[in-house]
This record gives sequence, C-alpha cells and structure tokens, in this order.
Amino acid sequence: MSRLNRLSNRFVQHSQLHENWSATISDYVIDLAWSPDGRYIAAASVLGPVTIFEGRHQAVIRTFEGHEFGTMSIAWHPDSKVLASAGQDGKIRLWDITSGEATHSLDGGAAWVEHLAWSGGEKPILASAAGRKLKLWNAVGDLVREYPDHQSTISDIQWKPRERQLASITYGGVALWDPQQSEAVRRLEWKGSALVIAWSPDGKHIATGDQDSTVHFWIMSTGEDLQMYGYPTKVKELSWDATSRFLATGGGLDVTVWDCSGRGPAGTKPIPLSGHRDFISVVRFQHSGKLLVSGGADGLVYVWELQGRRSSRVVHEATLTAGVTNLVWSPNDQYIAVGDELGGVSVFSIS
Repeated sequence: MSRLNRLSNRFVQHSQLHENWSATISDYVIDLAWSPDGRYIAAASVLGPVTIFEGRHQAVIRTFEGHEFGTMSIAWHPDSKVLASAGQDGKIRLWDITSGEATHSLDGGAAWVEHLAWSGGEKPILASAAGRKLKLWNAVGDLVREYPDHQSTISDIQWKPRERQLASITYGGVALWDPQQSEAVRRLEWKGSALVIAWSPDGKHIATGDQDSTVHFWIMSTGEDLQMYGYPTKVKELSWDATSRFLATGGGLDVTVWDCSGRGPAGTKPIPLSGHRDFISVVRFQHSGKLLVSGGADGLVYVWELQGRRSSRVVHEATLTAGVTNLVWSPNDQYIAVGDELGGVSVFSIS
C-alpha cells in the first residue's frame, strides 16, 4: 500500500491558454467528446439535448434532442459519422451526423443507461451499461450479446486498448468480457466499491478510483493488486499517460501522479500537483504527448509538464466563470475542449 502526502508545489511563470472560441448549451455539461477525426465536438446537457460543434470553430453543426429526463453519456463511433448517446429514459440512440436523424433507438435494459463505449478495430462494437445490465451492439443497432446480470450496479466500462476485451466494474471488483463468449473470461476480486476504471495504454495494468477514497491497482500478468490511500474524498478522476508509466488521479484539492514504472507504485511517494482551490473534477493526459491537463470545481484549468519523478510545473492556465465538469484533448493533442457547470463549452489551444 502507498499513502499520499500533500506537498506544496511552486509555480514558475506560465502563459494563459489561448481561447479559440466559447459557446453555451442549455445546462450543465454532463459529457463532452471530440470526434476521432478531430472535426467535431459533441456536448451533452444534463437536461438532454446534445449539441455538435465544429471543433476548430464555434459553428453549431447539429443539435439532437437527446433523451427525455436527461442525457448521461455520449460516445463517437470510430468513423466519426455516428454518435451514440444514452440517458435517463433507458434508451441508447444512434445519431447520423450527416442527416441529423436518430437512426436507431435501443433498449438498455434498465431505467437509466449510464455508460457507453465503442471498441476499436474492424466492425466496432458498442458496449452499454444500465444498472446491472451489460449489452453489446453493432453499428446498425443489432444486439450482439447480452451478458448475465452483474451482482450490483455497473459503475464503469472500458475496452482494452488495441484488443477486443471489455472491462466492467461493480462492487466486488473487475470483470473481463470477450464478445465471443457468454460468461466473464476473468475476474479481479476486491471487496470494495469502484467508481471509475482506467486501463493502461499498454494493457498491463488496470486502475480503479474508489468510493472509500482509494485507488486500486492490478498487475494483469499476475493478478497482483495493491492500493493507494489517503485521499481526502472518493476518487472519480483517473488518467494514464501514453507510455503507461504515470497515473494521474484526483480525489482532493491536488492532482496526484503515481509513477508505475519498475515494480509499480507500491511503497513510493507520488508527485503532488498543487494549485487548485477546490476539488479536482477531471484529469487528462494527452493521447500521445507528455502534457497533463486538470480542471477543478474552482473553474481553473491547468496544463502541467512532468519533470522527472519528483517535480512538475504549470505551463499554461485558464480561468472559467464556473466549475469544470469535463475536458478532452483533440486527437492531435493541440486543443482542449472544456465544459462547465453553467453549460459553457470552450476550446483552447496550447500553441
């Protein structure tokens, strides 16, 4: 086990992020997604509507009605021509970006559909999680697989990078699923309640942020697990860097970064990134680069550069008028889209 220690972090001079554009949707931005081809940004309002913006400009391409009672999740098909959405009406919808129409409405199996994730590769598969129900769908809305009910509500799902294997988390641990099989192919058990999952890009580790203010960590080759604890609040923010060495976490006022190289983070001290004045709401490493961005309930956005195992610095920052709810890097890692509590959507460039 490893305990984190809060240390002060001295900032060096840094620059303001350049705001390319900003807009406002109907309410709190509950989900935000940049299309894989970099052309579009989808922003989902907690009230239901989903707005499609042109990524480099403020222009609104489409506005979809979303879901009655509210939208909860959105996910782009890898070809960027179809957007999937899920909501509190128990439905999953597939939206055609060209026509602006909902081509399919699918039954998630429970009152709320909370999570969506597309696989990669040829003929991508859409996974949906609703309550204890986990289902797989193809791109034309056909049900590919419905798995046996989980033992409790599914908290999160994620496909393994570059492989067609899906991880789901509930109270009790992680289950791994193969679309070709009707039962779980592996279980990683732990008596606790996980909230969010992050599979390392190299597929060698799985981390979960947990209800009991800890981060759980599995080494996939051996099944060995360990725990990082001492967070002030439950941990709902996780992000791996492109090399699978660094794991950034929230769970308090600081961003906490663990070095997972060598024998892993067990018994080590993390890198604390201090500066936010309110709780961290989201952390994201670049897809391919080394920069990390964090957003907080204080409306601050910081772009960090890690400098070795023990130091870091802020290289860019921005201040919003409302708390940050989500942020995503563009596919080319040059732009950051940010959503906030008042429905603001902003795009910043780092150069």
